[in-house]
Amino acid sequence: VQLQASGGGLAQPGGSLRLSCTASGRAFKYYSVGWFRHIPGKEREFVAARGGSGATTSYADSVKGRFTISRDNAKNTAYLQMNSLKPEDTGVYYCAAQGIPGSYSNPTAWGYWGKGTLVTVSS
Repeated sequence: VQLQASGGGLAQPGGSLRLSCTASGRAFKYYSVGWFRHIPGKEREFVAARGGSGATTSYADSVKGRFTISRDNAKNTAYLQMNSLKPEDTGVYYCAAQGIPGSYSNPTAWGYWGKGTLVTVSS
């Protein structure tokens, strides 16, 4: 599966952005989809994930209550709605897909990655 992330940009603190991750291939619905981010000076970190059926979700503590991951399997697309953005949310966001169930929070458990999209939160 090939992934393409989009929707990054500049937002003010307290603002919102919605990221999209579009996948190629008809088997997208069988893959879990996740979002990670790379903040300068830090390791790539887990943000959120959703199972293929959409029933299972997981969020990093730092984004719980602010970010929502969703997916539309008919459109082969996953979304990350980011509200109440903070400057510390600034970074490059990557979407990933996982065909074989594994740890959501471990980047090595995700076999497919899209190119990142930059999110900048600044006034």
